[in-house]
Amino acid sequence: MPKPLTIELLQKEATRFAKAESKHAEPSLFGVTDGKAVGTYLEHKFQTALHGRYTYGRGNSAKGIDFPELGVDIKVTSIRQPQSSCPFKSARQKIYGLGYSLIVFVYEKRDEEKTRTCRLDIKHTIFVQKERTSDYQTTSGLRRLIENNANRDDILAFFEERYMPFEEPRAVRLAERVLRYPPVVGALGRRIQRPSCFDQVIECAGKVDGVLRLGIYSEV
Repeated sequence: MPKPLTIELLQKEATRFAKAESKHAEPSLFGVTDGKAVGTYLEHKFQTALHGRYTYGRGNSAKGIDFPELGVDIKVTSIRQPQSSCPFKSARQKIYGLGYSLIVFVYEKRDEEKTRTCRLDIKHTIFVQKERTSDYQTTSGLRRLIENNANRDDILAFFEERYMPFEEPRAVRLAERVLRYPPVVGALGRRIQRPSCFDQVIECAGKVDGVLRLGIYSEV
């Protein structure tokens, strides 16, 4: 009899799935270089692994995230060809987070010519609590300004420097909110070496509260 899915069970299943998938030889992805196709494959396969064992509401394009009842979305990225798309839809999300948590699978794809299959070696499985799903560079910059007694105009100047355009009333309201409620330093963001919005997540995993390393199965 299926049981209700919880965040704790979801984390355990993500760890189990990553370990099993890293050993699996998949013929349908042999020669595939489209990261989006690989991501869709992993997301659907993970959902299939959960289906039948647990009861939960599955997400769709209208709901926007994979596990709407738990407030969790899946993100998949390659360690060699990182996903360049950014999950932020607004400047407010860059400062205060996406509003939901993330499970991030970071894989390395290896094609086997002899068997014409590929192996998705999942290097990192990371759970990012929603409080940490803001942008690292933006939030750390704002925190430094506030620690140096910044005022509203300083915050507005920061928005402009970071190319975060608003209509003036909205910008002023957000600047005042930042001063009243300083943001938590986020875990999403690019690093110079590799332009992925999940590079910072890998760096923070297991070292920062709210960014949990669920498993590593081989050396990078």
